[in-house]
Amino acid sequence: MKHILAFDQGTTSSRSIIFDQSGNPVSTGQAEFTQVYPQSGWVEHDPEEIWRSQTATAFEALDKAGLTAADVAAVGITNQRETTVIWDLRSGVPIYNAIVWQDRRTSSICDAVRAEHADLIRRKTGLEVDAYFSASKIKWLLDNVPGARVRAENGELAFGTIDTWLVWKLTAGNLHITDVSNASRTMLFDINRLEWDDELLAIFGVPRAILPEVRSSSEIYGEIETPVELRGVPIAGIAGDQQAALFGQACFAKGATKNTYGTGCFMLQNVGTSPVESKHRMLSTVGWRIGGVTEYALEGSVFIGGAVIQWLRDSLGIIKHSSDVEALAESVPDNGGVYFVPAFAGLGTPYWDQDARGMITGLTRGTGAAHIARAAVESIAFQTADLLAAMNADSGVSLSELRVDGGATANSALLQFQADILQIPVVRSKTAETTALGAAYLAGLASGFWLSKSDLVKHWQAGGRFEPQMPPAKAVELIQRWHETISRTLHHSVK
Repeated sequence: MKHILAFDQGTTSSRSIIFDQSGNPVSTGQAEFTQVYPQSGWVEHDPEEIWRSQTATAFEALDKAGLTAADVAAVGITNQRETTVIWDLRSGVPIYNAIVWQDRRTSSICDAVRAEHADLIRRKTGLEVDAYFSASKIKWLLDNVPGARVRAENGELAFGTIDTWLVWKLTAGNLHITDVSNASRTMLFDINRLEWDDELLAIFGVPRAILPEVRSSSEIYGEIETPVELRGVPIAGIAGDQQAALFGQACFAKGATKNTYGTGCFMLQNVGTSPVESKHRMLSTVGWRIGGVTEYALEGSVFIGGAVIQWLRDSLGIIKHSSDVEALAESVPDNGGVYFVPAFAGLGTPYWDQDARGMITGLTRGTGAAHIARAAVESIAFQTADLLAAMNADSGVSLSELRVDGGATANSALLQFQADILQIPVVRSKTAETTALGAAYLAGLASGFWLSKSDLVKHWQAGGRFEPQMPPAKAVELIQRWHETISRTLHHSVK
């Protein structure tokens, strides 16, 4: 029996997951990799370490399942989006570390661009001008790495988001491609015409020569050349992680919505075959393109979601393992008046404040580690509530439930609080790793492993349902206090 292998290259770890014909995970390999913080607000990854960790996890998953490349029908790739790599086309060596989507070093570039071009960029790309996206990162690399701009203009360099980097490595440099979902996150791609845009390239000073070819999200792009253990396996699906999660949650109908709780939190709603222009600072983005049909999504982005739990573990040291946070937070009956805005990388939707910084308020002599842990967990739910409020205002869709996925959904207390704050049921997918599943689905459709999206809908199963238990008036009160805390973090300049 054949299987699909999904490469899920995330912000803090690389994973490979093997899925069977029913969309069930068979085995998983996972490896964390180094987070590099050269200066305050800067976040980098070593692209070569990403490559090594991704291939190592593929071998781990195959070994656990007792499979070889001959048992794999196709590979699908999903990736942390916006993270930017530029490398030498001849040597294959990156000219600098990957600049991660969380990185804030280009905020001043974006401030200048926003002042003149915000409306044009929003109209063409569906995005807010922000250091989050790839365009300003590319400009920084070309302007700050010695000789990079000349080499780029001479056609000696290649740019890619992480999907592009992995495909280039997997095919031994034969393919320099991306898909429409990743291209739509660069701030250089017109989502209406589905093309790189010369006016946007001129604004950011990006030579067209370094850009990858844009392809659909589900097609056979080519075969793996390296590592030799996977040689001959088709690469057949590519999507940015949040679009892949939307696909993995079988949100194929207009209005279907999911929220992924990963390093950040990302809420996406399928809006059909035409982009929706947001009036509430949501992002309009490409969902996927399959068989010549493009579907779009509205998106709300929280930069620090599950990463706040890692911060409790790694920076404060109040938990040893991320999984410890639920018990610690539940050891107190409430947050004790403590509110935590984890604006470590600014604030995303609906605030889009690059200069906002983290804040904990309401501390007293009675405040303990458990109150801070609870406030951290609750911050994930409060930020998600802000996303849904903006999305409802834009789309006019009133959700009957919210489908959720991602690593933090293992925390049932978080999901119960989320249902309470939203006042609608929250439904956890049986398969938490729907990002990888979405990549597998895209690859499986292209390779004939699955025949249609209607086949995939049958696979989706709920793994838990959380009904609101909090009185509505209490939920309103808590959200109001959250917004009071948020207001204190805005425009907190670090210059």
